[in-house]
Amino acid sequence: MAGIQQLAGRLALVTGGGSGIGRAVCKALSNEGARVIAADKNKEGAATTVRDLPGSHEHRAVEVDVGNSESVSSLFAEIKKSYSAPVSIVVNCAGILRDSFLMDMTEDAFDDVMKVNLKGTYLVTQAAAREMVASGVPNGAIVNISSIVGKTGNMGQCNYAASKAGVVGFTKTVALELARHNIRCNAIMPGFIETPMVASVPEKVLAKIMGRIPMGRFGKPEELANTVLFLCSPASSYVT
Repeated sequence: MAGIQQLAGRLALVTGGGSGIGRAVCKALSNEGARVIAADKNKEGAATTVRDLPGSHEHRAVEVDVGNSESVSSLFAEIKKSYSAPVSIVVNCAGILRDSFLMDMTEDAFDDVMKVNLKGTYLVTQAAAREMVASGVPNGAIVNISSIVGKTGNMGQCNYAASKAGVVGFTKTVALELARHNIRCNAIMPGFIETPMVASVPEKVLAKIMGRIPMGRFGKPEELANTVLFLCSPASSYVT
């Protein structure tokens, strides 16, 4: 007998769903019965993700610029128009790199990373929380993907480190504010995961990082997706 799907009937929004961690998260959530909206600035990538998802034909690929408030508002308007049920799961995976040493970094490189990684998380979380509260969602779950770099720092990534540390502080505060609405908010600080974004890091840098990893390898997106799945599921109903 097939097992009960723990997310059956839930509607999930995954930003950065067009590749890497976001794509793996979309698959993990849909495997457990969720209808998934894969949102990405690269709509073709999101469409590729959706084509491979099991289950419901109601999965959708949508384009969004998470750092732009008008784009995020349009995203949620489209979701409201397309689905009768509100989003009850949000996973913020969208993120970028603009690596450079501090003394060489341009203001644009700093601002671009903060806009996507931190402001984007804020805009999507805010819009989702408003919809969840207004709709009376009984078991909302928001998961934000931070990074171990937000805790340890990493040479050449002061902008990325600051943005990901900000995601953690933001998540802790949101968790406190939304708990009374039965909406949980958690952040994950993964190490280096095999994604297109990590592949863009210079090989010499990756070799140094690898030497600090006890397992002697980078993580796989699917491994992180399993953690996200736990935080979105009833199994973590007291975790925020």
